[in-house]
Amino acid sequence: MSLNCNEINKILEELNINGYFIQDIIQPGYDTIAFYVYGNGEAKTVLVCTAQNSCRINETRRKIIKNDKPLRFMEFLRSRIKGSKIVSTKQIGQQRIIQINLAHGDESFIIYIRLWSNAANVIVCDVHNNILDTMFRRPAKGEISGGTFSIPEENPVKKEWPIRDFSEISEEYKKSHPDAPELSFNQKVDIWYGEHAQNLSRESLLVQAEKWFNSTHSRMSAALEKLEKKQSDFENANQMKHYGDLILSFSYLLNKNSNFLECEDYESGKTVRILVDPKKNAQENATEYYEKYKKALTGAESLKHDIEIARKKIEKVEKMYQEMKNEKNPVRIEQLLRKDTTPKQQKKKEHPGLDYTVNGWYILVGRDANENDELLRHHVRGADMWFHVRDFPGGYVFVKNRPGKTIPLDILLDAANLAVYYSKARNAGKTDLYYTHVKYLRRAKNGPKGLVIPTQEKNLCITPDKERLRRLDSIRQENEL
Repeated sequence: MSLNCNEINKILEELNINGYFIQDIIQPGYDTIAFYVYGNGEAKTVLVCTAQNSCRINETRRKIIKNDKPLRFMEFLRSRIKGSKIVSTKQIGQQRIIQINLAHGDESFIIYIRLWSNAANVIVCDVHNNILDTMFRRPAKGEISGGTFSIPEENPVKKEWPIRDFSEISEEYKKSHPDAPELSFNQKVDIWYGEHAQNLSRESLLVQAEKWFNSTHSRMSAALEKLEKKQSDFENANQMKHYGDLILSFSYLLNKNSNFLECEDYESGKTVRILVDPKKNAQENATEYYEKYKKALTGAESLKHDIEIARKKIEKVEKMYQEMKNEKNPVRIEQLLRKDTTPKQQKKKEHPGLDYTVNGWYILVGRDANENDELLRHHVRGADMWFHVRDFPGGYVFVKNRPGKTIPLDILLDAANLAVYYSKARNAGKTDLYYTHVKYLRRAKNGPKGLVIPTQEKNLCITPDKERLRRLDSIRQENEL
């Protein structure tokens, strides 16, 4: 249940923050914001909540948990409102809209806090009610930057809204704090919503968490099961090699009119039937089985790596769900859910391409001309090292500089292998590369996007190392967990 107009007036009367300065602003979630104010030799934390059925403003002494990433509205408030002096605070009639007038240097602002259960919002305007920004942007209502905030007309019918006494809160508090002074209305509101509304919110969030866990865990477990089944299929790799040996040993039994070679297995002494292509000779049929054997060996090694990563992802989900169940603060649960349920396409990357952190060294990889150009323009500096294959188009690889450190050979080889892998030379075998500091790169005049001409470059010749690439891929995926 949200605060009514008379309860809001009582809250504001007790707060009495006119003349206070806004020292800091924290937004722990999309629907909650806290103003840290100071004046008359004391500090207060004013909490504003716009959650449905829990709309309120009150002083709180609870710890406000910061969001993992700063939210848009908080960053706006910090840039424009932080440091302002609160000139006046009042409720507009019985409308549950609080008007806070602010002065910040030569500028003046108005913050409207509308505490309506289904349309709550925090709106920042200039003195002419032109909207600068809002907690919730609602274009249909004109509540967006550049819009105008209109104060709704007062209902001529006045209602007597009772002020709750929260007697149960007072009684419980007296039992646990017999010598403490009487609770203020702000304190009662803070305790009641902190317990009653919090439990409702926490229960709702835990239901969401359970649905997320069941869905995510089921999907990941099914993917792991497929990988393990594929791995069991590859366990017959040695059988493929053995069939190739048998075909060569009993080549004289091949029949151009039969799809099978029937012979005695010299290891088991049993008669076996091996599928063959009658159009091919013994050497060609055996080669096919040897190729299957090599492919199975390579696939089994890759699958081992994929299975390990899949198991780690499942462990992470199980750990996060357990953390949600043990967490008492609903804001933290909401933060954990939001962190892991944001669609990948909505998660902003700090840079294009791929990145790897190996033994403290940070490696960036561009995979096409656009990524190469973006990395060059905005994400690398002159002292960083650049790698590229010779005579083949491909991605740029950068190793970020560490002051006072020389890039070790192992990191050079990691970067070189990545440069070869993300180029047209991937299957060319032994490959030449060159590398130099970014400050020695010169853009090709009138050349295509991202094309550079290096100077003072050094040469490097490698044969791609599949094991090294597999290790790097494992590192990258583990970093993403």
